[in-house]
Amino acid sequence: MNKRRFLTSIAGLVAASRINTADALNKAPEAGQTVLTVVGAIDHVNREKLNPVTDQLMHKFAIGFERAHTFSLAELLTLPAQTIKPTMEYDQRAHQLTGPRLLDVLAAAGAQLSDTTRIVFHGIDGYSPEVTWAQAKKYNYIVATHLDGKLLAIGGFGPLFAIYDADRIAELAAKPLNQRFFACPWGLYCIEVLNS
Repeated sequence: MNKRRFLTSIAGLVAASRINTADALNKAPEAGQTVLTVVGAIDHVNREKLNPVTDQLMHKFAIGFERAHTFSLAELLTLPAQTIKPTMEYDQRAHQLTGPRLLDVLAAAGAQLSDTTRIVFHGIDGYSPEVTWAQAKKYNYIVATHLDGKLLAIGGFGPLFAIYDADRIAELAAKPLNQRFFACPWGLYCIEVLNS
């Protein structure tokens, strides 16, 4: 065997794998990859009940459901986007957050809503604030997909961030900055719509 040819072949394979890995890391998520699951009182169902094996995060946090509506990032990006610019508690600076309105996301899932409907947001860290639909409408939540023009990432605020523009809501703007976003989970992956 020709050692030089063998080593050249190996070097070529290593270089190609590095290029392919870099390309894969820079690609957006697959069009069909679920980033948000809406469960509970909904009419537009596109997936069946919780699978305790493959839905480990929801299973561990006791989010049970018989039917759900899932959204990929691509599907969320087809909804009309709204941009807000709240002052964030993490660095005391205004940041631009963009994404569809919660109202539009829940309408796409066929949510059955009344002012007393409870909306429970679930973040990947286990934080699960609850608001009524009346509060959610009043605060005009968005489901942010972008921060300062860049997609949200897991490990940061992603995959999604349920947030409102606290600077533009008088009762919240009057509070200290670290108390304005009590019901705004980052790492959002599931929303429960509860009518009970």
